[in-house]
Amino acid sequence: MRELIVEADGGSRGNPGPAGYGSVVIDATTGEALAEAAEYIGVATNNVAEYRGLLAGLTAARTVDATATVHVRMDSKLVVEQMSGRWQIKHPAMRPLAAEAARIFPPDRVTYEWIPRERNKHADRLANEAMDAGARGEQWTPPPDRTASAVPDCTASDAADVRAARQVARSTAARDAAAPGWSSAPDLGTPATFVLLRHGETPLTPQKRFSGSGGSDPALSEIGREQAERAGAALSRRGTIEAIVASPLTRTRETAAAVAARLGLDVTVDDGLRETDFGAWEGLTFAEVRDRYPDDLNTWLADSEAEPTGGGESFTATADRIAETRDRLLAAYAGRTVLLVTHVTPIKTFVRLALGAPPESLFRMELSAASLSAVAYYGDGNASVRLVNDTSHLR
Repeated sequence: MRELIVEADGGSRGNPGPAGYGSVVIDATTGEALAEAAEYIGVATNNVAEYRGLLAGLTAARTVDATATVHVRMDSKLVVEQMSGRWQIKHPAMRPLAAEAARIFPPDRVTYEWIPRERNKHADRLANEAMDAGARGEQWTPPPDRTASAVPDCTASDAADVRAARQVARSTAARDAAAPGWSSAPDLGTPATFVLLRHGETPLTPQKRFSGSGGSDPALSEIGREQAERAGAALSRRGTIEAIVASPLTRTRETAAAVAARLGLDVTVDDGLRETDFGAWEGLTFAEVRDRYPDDLNTWLADSEAEPTGGGESFTATADRIAETRDRLLAAYAGRTVLLVTHVTPIKTFVRLALGAPPESLFRMELSAASLSAVAYYGDGNASVRLVNDTSHLR
């Protein structure tokens, strides 16, 4: 398997202030620079600029070779430790960036290493070039007389050094995995727990029709209302729910209202919990979409960044939205157990992100109407999936 090195940096003149990033992709065996990226990003903090540099470097590496292993080297201790899973990501502006970076390559193909600034000169120079361009009211472009491979300070450790660094990173990850955040260690404190309730059936549910946030917004059917009552009764017996947050769509608000009546709680509506918008596919069965939009459907099944026909929402966009919503709700409900009443794709995405699973895992989960799932989030940034698709309360 080909090995690539990503060296990335970001800076801000003022912190926050005018900011930019730079990154370079290097062949680990030859030391040749294969790609450069830099951009002026306006006013931002150093840390945000560093994360943007990481994102650009990983994206460029994927363009060079999506099957490669990647060794990231940065002089930001914060980014390296957070992306390695050893430090918690507390700042809300950085959590979505870190989540996006973690999705570019499978986690087992990326390792991280901190290096001193003097060994990160290439990326640092690119970041400063980008900020200089921004000061002139321009965006960075490579000088016309320079190709990446011709840059004189574009050097890398030899292949043996890179392999050694990767082995150290893997060993550290294995050590950390031996005491994961879902353990009952007392110093982790009480986790925030999201109990995830899918809404009850609507008339479209048994027909297996696409029903997202851009469709007819159906209400619960009679069966769906009974399912919501059963879910409320089950949650009432457990007695652990401290707050209820629901998607704004009718079926989720009706389900949440039935549960809230049992628990004596109010319902807060959060737009971040809405279902994916399926565009022109809304209201159609899978077979109907296959007949009408075969090429679009095949692309959508193969690529999480593909949108449904007619400008729907991609699974990547949904994941970004759910990650932002998760982080915002975790900050609001730290240490509490919260019921989130939402939809198939958001619940599967909460589970996928907690597991660090790839986007295609969304197609490998069953999630029944009115089912319960649960994810606990600990103070060290780790998550534990405690329950998936529990329907015992419906029988």
